[in-house]
Amino acid sequence: MMKSLIFLRIGLCLWISLSFSALAKSNSPIEITIEHPIARNVIDRTGIPYQHKEYDSYQNQKFNPLFDLGAWHGFLLPDDKSGYGAFSGPMIIAQEYSLFIADKLELLGIIDSKNNTKLDFSKATVAIYSQPGALIQQYSFSQFDVMLELHFISNRTALISTSIKNKTSSQKSLQLSWNGALLSKWDDRRSVESALPNWSRTIVANENSLIINFGKTREIWDVLTSDSSQYNITRSIASTTQVNPIKKSYTSTANVKIEAHTSLELFTTQSYFHNEHEANKEQAAINDALAEPEKYILASRARWQTYLDKGINIGEKTDKQKRVAIKSIETLIGNWRSAAGNLLHDSVTPSVTARWFNGTWAWDSWKHAYAMASFTPSLAKNNVRAMFDYQVKDNDTIRPKDHGMMIDAIFYNKDNPRGGDGGNWNERNSKPPLASWAVWQIFLASKDVNFIKEMFPKLQQYHQWWYRNRDHNQNGLVEYGATKHRFHNDEKSNISFKVQYLTSSKLKSVDLKQCKAANEHWYHCSGMALYHQIISNGQYDDIDIGAQHGAAWESGMDNAARFGFITPSQLSIYATQHYQGNIEQAHKDWQVLFYENRDASGALLGFSINQESVELNTYLAHEKTLLANMAELLQQTKLAQHYREAAKVLAARINQCFYDDDSGFYYDREILNPEESSTKTCTGKLLTKRGKGPEGWSPLWANIADKDKASRVKDIMLNEKEFNTKVPLGTAALSNPAYDADIYWRGRVWLDQVYFGLIALENYGYFTEAKSLSKKLLKNAEGLSEDGAIRENYNPETGAVQGATNFSWSAAHLLMIYHEFSH
Repeated sequence: MMKSLIFLRIGLCLWISLSFSALAKSNSPIEITIEHPIARNVIDRTGIPYQHKEYDSYQNQKFNPLFDLGAWHGFLLPDDKSGYGAFSGPMIIAQEYSLFIADKLELLGIIDSKNNTKLDFSKATVAIYSQPGALIQQYSFSQFDVMLELHFISNRTALISTSIKNKTSSQKSLQLSWNGALLSKWDDRRSVESALPNWSRTIVANENSLIINFGKTREIWDVLTSDSSQYNITRSIASTTQVNPIKKSYTSTANVKIEAHTSLELFTTQSYFHNEHEANKEQAAINDALAEPEKYILASRARWQTYLDKGINIGEKTDKQKRVAIKSIETLIGNWRSAAGNLLHDSVTPSVTARWFNGTWAWDSWKHAYAMASFTPSLAKNNVRAMFDYQVKDNDTIRPKDHGMMIDAIFYNKDNPRGGDGGNWNERNSKPPLASWAVWQIFLASKDVNFIKEMFPKLQQYHQWWYRNRDHNQNGLVEYGATKHRFHNDEKSNISFKVQYLTSSKLKSVDLKQCKAANEHWYHCSGMALYHQIISNGQYDDIDIGAQHGAAWESGMDNAARFGFITPSQLSIYATQHYQGNIEQAHKDWQVLFYENRDASGALLGFSINQESVELNTYLAHEKTLLANMAELLQQTKLAQHYREAAKVLAARINQCFYDDDSGFYYDREILNPEESSTKTCTGKLLTKRGKGPEGWSPLWANIADKDKASRVKDIMLNEKEFNTKVPLGTAALSNPAYDADIYWRGRVWLDQVYFGLIALENYGYFTEAKSLSKKLLKNAEGLSEDGAIRENYNPETGAVQGATNFSWSAAHLLMIYHEFSH
């Protein structure tokens, strides 16, 4: 059993502060320290949860806990007096889902033993706040000062320091207590017992520690724990603990004495472990932290000051801009998850508070890494490595034909075909090729040539995969698509889909004998010939093609207008405007087709959508230039020359084939005849009828657009009837037939597309215009410059928040904007 430790240290907190100040002053001049008022409460971290799932309308957990150092648990500050003396929560990530397990798991109580008087925290002079990397509570009474401070000291453990200062001239005898209980409510409707009747939760007490054991449960869409998942509390002081197994609560007590004008310092660690192996591995670190807590607290503060020095303290910035940048760093670090389960490297997830986002996505990771290169290049590298751990190899047991591919999303648990039981792992598609963009930025920040050596052959394989598996007509212009997958094709490698006919008259127009009837007039079908027949006939009421979802996800723009997504009411309006109300004719403008991509032996490689995408080919052109840079760095001169020449050729074709002179914008190009292929001329037709989207300024972002074309695109971007809305540069122009301010990728403002648009303008000399739009974003995006969480997207017309809270790629691009436009 651990030896009990009581730390009686006068002025410990002052010592840490002075030591840290000396450390900070030894470096270059610092504009903002972690204690600076500007850095306080940049995100509202207050709240007390009363159920495991405290969801808002977007299925976000309502509060914004502090997570740090890759830990899988986080904490809040109390937002009412009932929680004073405790850090609210905690929230744990049960492998893939964030859940609160208590309202206030360790609530401090103090009784003056001499007169049996309990200190009433609600009557104290109170200061409760967050600062980068810490949560702090200060209570001042007539005879005592109490301070609680929380820092993360490892990827599994947080350290809480409790300081009680005796301000009187006599010794004080105190009885300390800590109490807490596990939540009994699961969500708004159910108790834990009714939602998860077989999930066991028990509390076991030792002399100076508590262990909360969670039984094994494998609820694929709600909670995933092993048979040894556990939450541990260890204190630096021995205590007596009583556990109520029925209420799943405990109370611990300890008696202490504090000399006159002296402070008592106590320390507690709180840790969450996925399994017993993690718990055993961490025990030595917990013992050391309780033996030398100052060392760990100072290290945490120094690390956060380094983040600010590298990421924030650059150039002349306003206080508002600095607060948004600090918020961005806190968001990225808060979504940092250390390696666990099938996540083999540390990575940054999209959002710890959004229900579905506790995994690692390819496109997101490239953006996170690009931004983090400025202040934590080591984490940026690992974020890239985490995805490349699962780059498909040529000996893969499931998809060897996809060797070189980067899969879409990885999680703690693999899916069933990979031998796991998770539901979120996704190999249905890849994501846009921005990996080289991130890797090169990491090199520019770190000058680590070895990292380029490590990544270069992998990046080449990924680059080649696009041309081998996503260029249906082999003309050098690539399409988004979908993999060979159980949700895209049948067991004979034929495309699969569902079609709906609501009336018998429409049903008679096609032969569905080979399809299986389902509910609500749906039919499950397969086969490319039948698929094309149904599309050509056009009399269906609805159609759902698995590969269409995969292709849209592969673009990252999940339901964008250019991929044929439009609501029935919008389609009716479109039909009235263009075809005298003929819906069948209108359908044809918005219906996508798919082609099977096969190798020389006829084996299915995957599927391509019937359009060559402007920004995909732009990304590939830009990547060729970056690969050329890497090849030169590695002294592979001929290879560098090859990539550079190929980049020029592709840039010319993008200007030739994707620009519409009538409207002055870039669009995707539809493939009309898959047998027609030319590497010199442009075949098919531009998809102007599906309206304008942010893909149209991608050639400007890559700096490959012809200057005259760039000027016309700029005019559209700045037009208040197109993209220049209250929050500018949304995912569909106001003129787009499928525009809706509240649809995911058909109106909402995503900050990556804003950033790409700002860079696009800057590349062609429109810096004043870009800066103006960046200021408009900062001013009008709800909560951005206050203490609201950074959101997934924003309403272009009102600025209202939308989507996931604490969203990493928004934070990443806000930090990029801070570095490049906020001056």
